[in-house]
Amino acid sequence: MDSNDTQLAASVKGLSMEQDGFLLGEISSPGMADQEGTLAFTISNATGTPVTDFEASHDKKLHLIIVRTDGTQFRHVHPTMDAHGVWSLPWKWNAAGSYRVYADIVPAATGQNITLTRTVQAAGEFTPATPAPVSAADTVDGYNVDLAGTLSTSEQAMLTVSVSRDGEPVTTLQPYLGSYGHLVALREGDLAYLHVHPEGEAPRPGAVSGPDVTFMTEAPTPGRYLLYLDFQVDEQVHMARFVQTATGPAQSADPGEPAEHSGH
Repeated sequence: MDSNDTQLAASVKGLSMEQDGFLLGEISSPGMADQEGTLAFTISNATGTPVTDFEASHDKKLHLIIVRTDGTQFRHVHPTMDAHGVWSLPWKWNAAGSYRVYADIVPAATGQNITLTRTVQAAGEFTPATPAPVSAADTVDGYNVDLAGTLSTSEQAMLTVSVSRDGEPVTTLQPYLGSYGHLVALREGDLAYLHVHPEGEAPRPGAVSGPDVTFMTEAPTPGRYLLYLDFQVDEQVHMARFVQTATGPAQSADPGEPAEHSGH
C-alpha cells in the first residue's frame, strides 16, 4: 500500500475493530437466525480495561449500526451499558449471513468520535440478495421519500431528502437523534462510513419540520454507496433506503488532518 492509499484509508471510518487505543471486544449474540437471545460486547482501552465513560453524540452515548455484508438487514439501535462496561440488548438475527457491527462512540477520555467494527456470523440457510439498483426514491410505510443531489469525490455534496404522503408534503417531521432525519452512508464493497452530517441548527424540543432535510456528504472514492435514512413522524421511526454512485478521482487525505466525523 503506497502513501496515498494509507492516507485515504485513514480518512474513512468503520474499517477496524481498533482505533486510537480503543478496542471493540468480541461480540456475543445468538448463533443462528430466528433464535432469540442477547447481543453484548465491551469497549476497552489500551490497558484492556472496559471503558464506561462516554460523551453523548446525537442524543446517545453509543450508536450501534448492524448490516448484513450485502447491504440488507440494516438496523440502527441503542443498547444499554451496565456498571461493568458491558453493552447489551435483546437480539434476534432475522436472516442468516455475515454481518458488520459498528459501534459509533465518543470516549470521554479523548472527546473524539470513533467508529469500531467487527464481523459476526449468523448460521442458517443463506439467501443472497440481488444488488440494489441506483435509486433516489423509496416508499416506506406509506411515505414517499425522494433524494436530490449527487455524490462526488471532487467536492462536498448537498443531499436533500423530501418526505411526502398521498401527494402532500409532510411537515410534521419530529426530531430524531438530534435532527429531523438521520442518515447513514456506507461504501459498497468494504462498507466504510462516509462523512455525513445534517445541515442547520439543532431542532428545539417539541418542534416539527419538513418536508425537506438536508445533509452534507463527501465521498472518498468513486463507486456505489448505500444510504439509509431514519425519520420520525407521530413518534414512529421509519427508514428509507437509497443507492447512489459517486464519480471523480479518489481523494488523497492530508496526513496532518484528523479523520472526519462519521456523522453520529
